[in-house]
Amino acid sequence: MPTYVFKGRNRLNELIAGEREASSQDELRALLRREQIILTQASEKGREIAIPKLGRRKKVKAKELAVFTRQFSVMIDAGLPLVQCLDILAEQQQNHFFKDVLREVRQSVEEGSTLFAALEKHPKVFDNLYTHMVEAGETGGVLDLILQRLATLIEKVVKLKRSIISASIYPAAVIAVAIGAIAVIMVVVIPQFEQIFLGLLGPGEALPLPTRIVMSISGFIAGWGGIATLITLIGTAVGLKFYYRTPKGRWNIDALTLKMPIIGSILRKVAVARFARILSTLLSSGVPILQSLDITAKTAGNIIIEDAILKVRAGVERGENFVDPLKATNVFPHMVGQMIGVGEQTGALDAMLGKIADFYEEEVDTAIADLLAMIEPALIAFLGVTIGSIVIAMYLPLFSLIGKLAGGAK
Repeated sequence: MPTYVFKGRNRLNELIAGEREASSQDELRALLRREQIILTQASEKGREIAIPKLGRRKKVKAKELAVFTRQFSVMIDAGLPLVQCLDILAEQQQNHFFKDVLREVRQSVEEGSTLFAALEKHPKVFDNLYTHMVEAGETGGVLDLILQRLATLIEKVVKLKRSIISASIYPAAVIAVAIGAIAVIMVVVIPQFEQIFLGLLGPGEALPLPTRIVMSISGFIAGWGGIATLITLIGTAVGLKFYYRTPKGRWNIDALTLKMPIIGSILRKVAVARFARILSTLLSSGVPILQSLDITAKTAGNIIIEDAILKVRAGVERGENFVDPLKATNVFPHMVGQMIGVGEQTGALDAMLGKIADFYEEEVDTAIADLLAMIEPALIAFLGVTIGSIVIAMYLPLFSLIGKLAGGAK
């Protein structure tokens, strides 16, 4: 059994150091807890230098966070102590990175830290939105209710993302298959036909124009032209990625995506739904409106929307009402401004924002379904026309040859 060198504090907050034998740090913590010592630091004797573990996923998925938050709220509502809740939830995590984070959070809480401060040490897992809502819940004594709202919010955001990803999978798969099929035809099949046709041509004869065009494209793709095109596409993608990291590049690309036909409308609805859902949750949880707008802006996902929210925040900070600076941005739909105005006048801004979020989430689902209904026949038509044109172009010389043979037979 390994020996651990540890440091901790007793009931009088005095620093205690020593060595104990234990099979694991969890067992060591339990042993010291019986002696009324809170463990603050431990390392296996002779192995004080930690070796990083490779191959572990150092990321927590939104779905994992939502499940954790939902279970956490149920345990708090049932009256379990905070440390015990974190202990149970940490042990049942399959994601080792998340398990380690929760153990650190539990240790911080055991040492007297607030849950908000303990979570704030792990910004990669618990963002500003999460930690500030927890802070509001701790301050107001309604942590279980706030965690329920957080879980619902994360679940809705995940659902919104999943609907967008699901909508993009089908056209992306069809386009990939189409490009692969056309590439195989151009690189493998067409050159075989070209050799046959050139061998059958008599002096002064030429292949039909469509056939020559297809063969020229095939030669370009099969040769250095195809490699150059591939390198150009990869270079463009990498260049756009680095350009997007610059302030001007992010602004231009985000503005362009919002102006795109059909796609831009869907992205705008997604941004409005996200803005309304997050702001509604923050306000209903007791987070001050200026702080709520700050957090909402940082989670907008689009620099144009983020800038508009910050302008609204500046207006509210100057003493203006909420709706006037919102309308002045010309980013949010007119209906959103009207509904927010009504909510502000009736003192139910958080509830009205929730209704706006519900409406636009349904609008996103409908818009995505309509887009898929349009894309499917368009892709099928594109595939049919492209491959059909190639097939016809390659059969034209055969038709000419058959006509000559038939004329010769007569």
